[in-house]
Amino acid sequence: MKVTLLGTGTSQGIPVIACKCDVCVSEDSKDKRLRSSVLVQVKGVTVVIDTGPDFRMQMLRNEVINLDAIVYTHEHKDHVAGMDDVRAFNQKQSKAMQVWANEAVEMALRRDFFYAFGEESHGGLPRVNINRLGEDELNNGFKIKGQEWKVLPVKHASMEVFGFRIGDFAYITDVNLIPEKTFDKLAGVKVMVISALRKKSHPSHYSLAQVLEVIDKVGAESSYLTHLSHLIGKHEDLQAQLPKGVYVGWDGCVIENV
Repeated sequence: MKVTLLGTGTSQGIPVIACKCDVCVSEDSKDKRLRSSVLVQVKGVTVVIDTGPDFRMQMLRNEVINLDAIVYTHEHKDHVAGMDDVRAFNQKQSKAMQVWANEAVEMALRRDFFYAFGEESHGGLPRVNINRLGEDELNNGFKIKGQEWKVLPVKHASMEVFGFRIGDFAYITDVNLIPEKTFDKLAGVKVMVISALRKKSHPSHYSLAQVLEVIDKVGAESSYLTHLSHLIGKHEDLQAQLPKGVYVGWDGCVIENV
């Protein structure tokens, strides 16, 4: 399995518009962060988790020429806003894009991209086939071209968010509560990517200290931080503060042989 972190920033990205803090003006390329998304490639199957506002640029920058499916964590704009750009894959692959989403995400896609769900179906419109993530999928997982995906339900304040586990890899973003049943599903995972918004507490995101407690509890061999805001500090400074086996993710970071 090969995992590429397409974007590791929070909803504003880094640099933040009009901000002149040390992080936003940093010349370190690892301090430039697009909105959070990840590319999972396993046994010839290519899947993107979330299509934020930077989806087009992420596909171009990482030279993604074929895409089998998109899986959504939740309906916030920084995770769905780029869905329109699946048109390019529709045209190249001559088929609708397979999308996996819960009811709330489907409602958001149908609202924001209403034109994709009408009667017209010409080449200028995105075409998607939505596969609903319901109770059965939460309990038993689902398959994308034969590959097993497990759903990891977490909370983002009162919102339901889905993390995902594929083999020994787990991805969780936008979280401030992980139920014990989800911790059970994380048992034995070797590599985990998880969001860590900032050092100070936040009403709907884990703080850095809370994330490190989660990482310690899960016990993965390697853990990577994502969905980072400019308030968490520079990449290099943050990395120096982390325990062994915990890494600051960056845009373009590749994790292989998971």
